[in-house]
Amino acid sequence: MKVVLVTRRGCHFCDDALTLLHDLGLHPELADVDADDELHRLYDFRVPVVLVDGVVIAEGTISLDSLQAALKRSGRGHLQP
Repeated sequence: MKVVLVTRRGCHFCDDALTLLHDLGLHPELADVDADDELHRLYDFRVPVVLVDGVVIAEGTISLDSLQAALKRSGRGHLQP
């Protein structure tokens, strides 16, 4: 399973999402939305964005409950904090 967190410098929501992912035992690849034209086009106002195997499963203000539900829907619901 490949997990990517699309983030931007200075985004506290992005920092919070990274902490939640770490709490779930996940160590995502970080992708800076401002350093890549295609990421910027797709996700500029949506960060943070969590992708699992290339599919967006969560974005914006992400809570532990919403992230766990999204992981479950994506077939990764076995992860626990």
